Amino acid sequence: MDREPVLSGKEYRSFIREKKLFLLGLALATVAVFILSIALGSSNLPLGKVLAALAGRAEGKEKIIVSNLRLPRSATAVVVGVGLGIVGCVMQGVLRNPLASSGTVGVSQGASFGAAFAIIVLGGGAMSSNTAGATLSVINPALVSTCAFLGAISCTVVVVILAQLSRSNPGTLILAGVALSNLFGAATTLMQYFADDVKVAAVVYWTFGNLGSTFWKDIAIMAAAVVIALVFFWLNSWNYNAMQSGEDTAKGLGVNTRQITIWSMAVGALTAAVIVSFIGIINFVGLIAPHLVRRFVGTDYRYLIPASGLAGACLLLLSDTFARIVVAPIVLPVGAITSALGAPLFLWIVFKGGIRRK
Repeated sequence: MDREPVLSGKEYRSFIREKKLFLLGLALATVAVFILSIALGSSNLPLGKVLAALAGRAEGKEKIIVSNLRLPRSATAVVVGVGLGIVGCVMQGVLRNPLASSGTVGVSQGASFGAAFAIIVLGGGAMSSNTAGATLSVINPALVSTCAFLGAISCTVVVVILAQLSRSNPGTLILAGVALSNLFGAATTLMQYFADDVKVAAVVYWTFGNLGSTFWKDIAIMAAAVVIALVFFWLNSWNYNAMQSGEDTAKGLGVNTRQITIWSMAVGALTAAVIVSFIGIINFVGLIAPHLVRRFVGTDYRYLIPASGLAGACLLLLSDTFARIVVAPIVLPVGAITSALGAPLFLWIVFKGGIRRK
């Protein structure tokens, strides 16, 4: 990751002003994309009626579409996008690894194992359908979400314990996460191998990622976890800035790098676990978002953290909107869309120099 150049007082103030303006523009873009995501779908709505519905003045079909269907879905996309974006940003910083994200430490794979266990072993795998089978949902989402959360947390606990016991560099967490990801993946595959077709279909459906299955209470739980993580990360932004200059320099400035790394990983993994347990696996958002904004705000984590969250929200809103309109009225799995869009975008960032060796 790049270090900030040494600037004079006037240049520094101008540099900071540019970062603040970029954050403001990104926030306005997020609001615009949020409104656009509510307006577009299998039944497009005029922006005027969307704004009226958001203000509580709409009636009839528009009120039902906005209030009951699209508003909760778009709100979920914002909360999830912000959460994955800030978690990916901080993990990349404390691990000093540009490929770090919540999926790298095994959170997603642990959640998949938990969900598969609930669906196959505990009997939460029956499926229901509506609109001629175009949309499917797991019959017992509370059981699946709880087990997915426990699976993600179990992986997080193991990784943090390994980090506490070992005296290695932070890259050890990545290797431990990869090993645990393969272990959980193997266990999930074995369960699917012995399950019937309906339960296997339920597991596959859950892993697609679904923003349309959350209720307002679910959104509130995810939002609370994201806000707590955002406050914790931002309060430690100066510590993250110091760590970018190297471990010795950070220690010389009074930063307990080991403690900051472990606590940041724990908070990030817990936040991702809460998100994944409700909506399934969403790939690439936490990996791509920080790289997109880093070239504009640099590595000052006071600005990089909120910018990564806003970029994650925009990415997920755009991906979900595309998933709903490309073959409407069929809604494609948003996890597949983020992967399809994220992979080439990530390769572009790599080859354009967005990721450099320290």
